[in-house]
Amino acid sequence: MPIRPARTYRYFSGPAYTRREYVKGVPGIRVTFFDMGNPRGYFPVEMSLIAREAGQIRHNALEAARVAANRLLETKAGKDNYHLKLRVYPHQVLRENPMAVGAGADRISDGMRLAFGRPIGTAARVSAGQRLMTVRVKKEFAAVTKEALNRATGKFPMPCRLVVEKGQELLR
Repeated sequence: MPIRPARTYRYFSGPAYTRREYVKGVPGIRVTFFDMGNPRGYFPVEMSLIAREAGQIRHNALEAARVAANRLLETKAGKDNYHLKLRVYPHQVLRENPMAVGAGADRISDGMRLAFGRPIGTAARVSAGQRLMTVRVKKEFAAVTKEALNRATGKFPMPCRLVVEKGQELLR
């Protein structure tokens, strides 16, 4: 079954659903790395992507944003000249009760009876003003970093803003 659009899981209501030990068959998260580049280097400029609205970000959207930002930084700046950190983790288990449509569907589906749903993925719950990813970089690659974070913004289901947290005086 294809992946449903992000708008179906963007907003949340109710308590968190994160107890994986009680849920059978939760698929693994797609995010492969949370730290990329050179984590030990000295970088005077630090930029972050901050969520403007509360919502949920699916694990495949997090991975897509990470890949988009990391690919540009790696090719333009080089592996030793930046440190990219993904700051959210997809704990929330998403469930879906797939409804059968078409001829003979009444014999297959139970409708809303016992409609708990089976796990289809995970998501990170994000509040407004929370940092999603942070990049530390050398001064000469600040423009590349802005472009990389701008590309990552397009992968998230909510509006984000870019904030220069450290080294603002160096960019003038």
